[in-house]
Amino acid sequence: MERVYITNIGLLQTPEGSIPAAGPRQSMNVRLENAAIVVEDGVIAAVLDKQPVPEAGATVIDAGGRLCTPGLVDCHTHLVFGGWRQHEIPLKLRGAGYLDILKAGGGILDTVRKTREASSGALFGKAKEALDHMARLGVTTVEAKSGYGLDLEQELKQLRVARGLNESHPVDVVSTFMGAHAVPDEYKGRADDYIDMLVETVLPAVRAEGLAEFCDVFCEDSVFSVDQSRKILQAAASMGLKSKIHADEIEEIGGAVLAGELRAVSAEHLIATGKKGIDAMAAGGVIAALLPATSFYLNKTYAPARQMMEAGIPVAIASDYNPGSCPSFNLQLCMNLGYLKYRLYPEEVLTAVTLNAACAIGRGDSIGTLEPGKKADMVLWEAPDVETLCYRFGINQAAVVIKGGRVI
Repeated sequence: MERVYITNIGLLQTPEGSIPAAGPRQSMNVRLENAAIVVEDGVIAAVLDKQPVPEAGATVIDAGGRLCTPGLVDCHTHLVFGGWRQHEIPLKLRGAGYLDILKAGGGILDTVRKTREASSGALFGKAKEALDHMARLGVTTVEAKSGYGLDLEQELKQLRVARGLNESHPVDVVSTFMGAHAVPDEYKGRADDYIDMLVETVLPAVRAEGLAEFCDVFCEDSVFSVDQSRKILQAAASMGLKSKIHADEIEEIGGAVLAGELRAVSAEHLIATGKKGIDAMAAGGVIAALLPATSFYLNKTYAPARQMMEAGIPVAIASDYNPGSCPSFNLQLCMNLGYLKYRLYPEEVLTAVTLNAACAIGRGDSIGTLEPGKKADMVLWEAPDVETLCYRFGINQAAVVIKGGRVI
């Protein structure tokens, strides 16, 4: 048995439990001073409020009086893609909107072309570099969506790269199939036919290889309608994939309501969501995965996080790392924005990027808190408390990142 002691923790702060924390529970964190953690074979065996005497031969990690929290969980990324889209900045400065660029053949479709042109090796190398940076920022688990291939071969290519990263990289990668991210050029004007192709051809292949746990769809004006979104999510559910929805990012067309109807695991973005959508998500037990860096980058309003919390919806915060609307994987920045723009308290922010984010990708029983039986994923911070994590921005405050009881 491999035993590791993390000692001399100045302050240990963590949410508790294995289910999403909603309402007042989202602000409930355990705080232990002068704490220590005992790890056995990569799993937390004990969380102590005193300093133990390590047994002979055990590994000891001295926290040096630092703050210790669970490892961060980024529950919404588009990790695997080709190219970048910096050339869109002048268009945006001249007033072009996200959907304007997409309709003109840019945006997602530009990334689709670059992803199709890229080899699996090139995509793997680029995504690995991003994961390396995420790990240095305190992220120990990420979700990765496909959706830049938009045909059978290319969607499978993206998902296979994500699987390879999960198998070889210290950071865990959880895959989501998102073939319904946009209508590709070859199906222009035939969105229904494209959805049919995904249902009849791509989804069965994804299931056959076990390449994804979730299915997502971009339910948005000029992309996929509520009916089209319902069709692919129901088909995916019949094949064992759990539902996620890109909902109400730009226009409120009913995506959040559909998330509640289908009892999706999460609805994501939700910038334009109103009372009807909030009520539906609350009734359906949906986690709100909010993406404040996307609002920042697109100069858009911010999702109504406080109203969602008051309605009893668990709120998670993620990066939305992608080449178009959020070319940043800095989840620490998202924590800053969660405090500054969503007006969430530091305890609520911590829960949003740990326990609730873990539940949004089906990992609440194994990560997201520092409790016996959970994986020993944690961060030692150059900060005395979580308030400082939310207060300081523009720097990396992660000092030591531990995955499965080992420093990475």
